[in-house]
Amino acid sequence: MNDLSRCLAAKCAGTGLKHGGLHNRAVLVTTAGGTVPLVCAIIGELDDTEQDPRQLPMTALPVLCYPDPRLRTKAAPVADVDDRIRRLIDDMLETMYAAPGIGLAATQVNVHKRVVVLDISEGHSEPHVFVNPVIEHAEGIQRSDEGCLSVPGFYEPVQRASHIRVAALNRDGEPFELEAEELLAVCIQHECDHLDGKLFVDYLSGLKRQRIKSKLRKQATASGARRRSRPEARA
Repeated sequence: MNDLSRCLAAKCAGTGLKHGGLHNRAVLVTTAGGTVPLVCAIIGELDDTEQDPRQLPMTALPVLCYPDPRLRTKAAPVADVDDRIRRLIDDMLETMYAAPGIGLAATQVNVHKRVVVLDISEGHSEPHVFVNPVIEHAEGIQRSDEGCLSVPGFYEPVQRASHIRVAALNRDGEPFELEAEELLAVCIQHECDHLDGKLFVDYLSGLKRQRIKSKLRKQATASGARRRSRPEARA
């Protein structure tokens, strides 16, 4: 182990991070030029046996983008709403607000559990949490433009039920039912689709869907090229 590795290992001691893995925690490293932050994503991983999920700060998670095939995975029911699920809920809310967006399904952050978060309030002050949501009743018709954090930059009209009743568990694992209409009803239907591997683009014509897919692939390719062209940071 070289001097830098020893320094990093020492700085990670007691944080629940192991040298050589991956996690997005930051530590301070003292060098000849002073004390600087270093992201432990390059040096550490979370030790599940030593960390209580309730003690970790909320984290904005990466969002999968269409046409990533992982978005087509059908989510599994949550067997127990424990601290790890509550931690996931908190991270999903952080991710949704940071985007910014008004809804997010666990599928979109590559966690294939039936968890949805929503907040359609102007001040981001009324979060809704749905664990194992089931739409028990739907009626009426409304057609409105929809967008998606997994299909960035595109908005298209989609037809949905205008009034629904959904049953789910809250963040404490307690069952509840909710009557929803208009925008809230649209968002719940949109996010529940994600849990079944479906996106709003699936309601569009094949031609529109292909155009969106092509544009997003080009954007991803261009973004990757820009990242590769940047000079690497040197110690």
